[in-house]
Amino acid sequence: MMSWLASLLINTIALMVVAGYFDAFHIENISAALLASVLLSLFNVFLKPVLVLLTLPVTIFSLGLFLIVINAALLSLTAELMGSSFNIDGFGMALLAAVIISLLNMFLTNFVLEPLRKKRKRN
Repeated sequence: MMSWLASLLINTIALMVVAGYFDAFHIENISAALLASVLLSLFNVFLKPVLVLLTLPVTIFSLGLFLIVINAALLSLTAELMGSSFNIDGFGMALLAAVIISLLNMFLTNFVLEPLRKKRKRN
């Protein structure tokens, strides 16, 4: 449970960072970013495995790069469901945002969350 909450917080921060740097990626407020993070995590748990399975030949042929397209599609779906509180202007912006969010998630998880977990285990 704690891991899922930490993941939600990291994803919320990543969404807010991307929204701060790009005008084509707009999140109204922190609660909208948190809701988007929850929706995105639900899509990643339930919908992404199905999409990966359906697109497995394309994913293998592209050496895994098609997963970025799937992430962008799920991000766009999240924006569509949230309405005016979360907007992405175009699929190109969704692709760029998916890459940046993935990199930020990786960075925050590996360099912030993991050291905290290791420190907590030692104590």
